[in-house]
Amino acid sequence: MRRILLVALSALALTITAKNVNEKKLNAQALKEYLQPIRPGYSGQNPFWNEFARKFTYAPAFDFQERSFARAYIFVITDNDGHRWEMRSQSPKAALSPVWEQIPGGTQVTLDVFPIVGKAADTSDTLGHRTFLRDFPFRLPCNAPTRPYREAALKAMLCLHRLPMVQQWADHAEPDWSYRFSTYACKIIGATLRNECMVAHYFPSEREQALQIARNVAAYLHGISQPVGAPLAYFPPTYTRGVLVNSSITKQEGEDATMCMEPLNVGQALLDLYRETNERQYYDWAIGIATTYKRLQRPDGSMPIKLVYSTGEPVNDRCAMLHPLLNYLQRLKDEFGVSDFEGVREAGELWMHDVAIRSFDMTGQFEDVSVLNLKPYQNLTNCTAAPYADYLWRKKSPSAADLEDARDLMRLSEDQFVFWDMRPEPDGIRKHIVPCVFEQYKYQESVDASACNVAGGFLSCYLCTGNQLALAKALALTNAITVAQDARSGFIPTIWRRSKKTANISDMWINCAVHSICHLLRTADAVGEP
Repeated sequence: MRRILLVALSALALTITAKNVNEKKLNAQALKEYLQPIRPGYSGQNPFWNEFARKFTYAPAFDFQERSFARAYIFVITDNDGHRWEMRSQSPKAALSPVWEQIPGGTQVTLDVFPIVGKAADTSDTLGHRTFLRDFPFRLPCNAPTRPYREAALKAMLCLHRLPMVQQWADHAEPDWSYRFSTYACKIIGATLRNECMVAHYFPSEREQALQIARNVAAYLHGISQPVGAPLAYFPPTYTRGVLVNSSITKQEGEDATMCMEPLNVGQALLDLYRETNERQYYDWAIGIATTYKRLQRPDGSMPIKLVYSTGEPVNDRCAMLHPLLNYLQRLKDEFGVSDFEGVREAGELWMHDVAIRSFDMTGQFEDVSVLNLKPYQNLTNCTAAPYADYLWRKKSPSAADLEDARDLMRLSEDQFVFWDMRPEPDGIRKHIVPCVFEQYKYQESVDASACNVAGGFLSCYLCTGNQLALAKALALTNAITVAQDARSGFIPTIWRRSKKTANISDMWINCAVHSICHLLRTADAVGEP
């Protein structure tokens, strides 16, 4: 039945890509949905989460405190050009839904809330003050793809394969250290391994060299991984040559620590290599990685975000978002028939629902951004919210709670990080390729992998539910990847800022490009490309 549904939905996707869709109806649906606040604190599901938010696409509600003597409250919204919008409510925590559609997209506004005492507002008593961007809503039509999704993926795959820092692996046992991101063992070297497995799979003429590169990469990663019997057995380190990007990271947080979820990047690549070669040592290593996670899991299902690499002890009391592990264990079960880790997956999923989703603090999990001294919600990111929504929608039988959580996580990701459009700069040019997705509060840049996170979540929503608006949003972001891609070389820039730097190979993160490739291939399959 599920297979029949997927075939039917793929046929429907083709109608959307062919523009045979009621754009007016989908645009109206989007505008209606934007009037509904995202898990506001007054709902009782979670605290107010938007204290540090800079923009909103969905009508927000804020944690402004009541006055015992107030009859009601007046909300006054103004922009820099003197326009003014007002609404009244019995609560200062009310959502801005009644006036939200009246405020033009892309408008920077200021909100002030005052109590109404007697018949008038007491403007000397400001209960709440916020400045934020009322962002552009999604609107069809959007950019069409510049080339078929599968072609874009294959071009990008070959582009990475032919890079000097990748070709070096054909006859070298160590990375090309002139590529500054080579210090990221799990993230960059692991992604290189994944790409070479894909090249070997899709390009028979390149297969022999690609597998040689892949085996050399795997041998290097094995040599720097923790040995059998160590607290973090089978785990490669996060860094091999020290902290690179952010000097504020302490030695304990960086050089002497490993991100708990990052070895899974290597684990996924090892499963790819085993699939291509049928060489048992890669499969055994991948199982060893899963076994270490089983040992690390706490009784409540959680895991630490960072560990001291030599001892396996947590660096701090912060917990990891578990979607990389849950996806990994699900793949072991679905593709390789391994059910030994189902208890780990189920406990992790329960913790995500009961703790992470209940608090709605989908905080960043970045090795170069400190989690110490962060207030709740201070560094939200799409990179935890959208991938977990994607995981929930991909379940074979998601529950009603799963679907609700996935929907709200995607709304959060869109609200806080997706830019469907931007106002041009004074020179008439938009600063970023749009639509685009910013990575996190602490790094306000449009990143290709973030676009894939959100597009992938929307695509899974469509495949699970048949929601055409979700598909339209997924394709709009996926089409933007093809727009950002260099037509000649296949190069996909990591940062979508319109500057010369975006086309610089030395500034490209290979792991992000591999994420784009995988997403493009999945989208090609979903829409029925040959």
